[in-house]
Amino acid sequence: TERGVSFGYNNLVADMRSLYWMRELGYRVVFDATHSVQRPGGLGSSSGGDGKLAPVLARAAVATGCDGIFMETHPNPAQALSDGPNQVPLDQLGAVLKQLKKVHAAVHEN
Repeated sequence: TERGVSFGYNNLVADMRSLYWMRELGYRVVFDATHSVQRPGGLGSSSGGDGKLAPVLARAAVATGCDGIFMETHPNPAQALSDGPNQVPLDQLGAVLKQLKKVHAAVHEN
């Protein structure tokens, strides 16, 4: 699973090259889109994040050839007990999944 590496304070960076390298080893690779946009300690006493970027990174991961996407979702991320700032709102999930299917189809068309 790729979920980003620490880059400076309160910031994770997902390196899409790692998805390729992991697949080259013969393993199935799942990209953790929501934890990859987390900002550890970004809210002072808890982690922040930018859930708006989760679908962007998920599309990049699918285009890179990963085998699956992990995304946390919630009807109201602001009220989630954990990881709210990273989450994709539930009412947007269907559209995000449709986009991911289109990217997958475009990358894998023969």
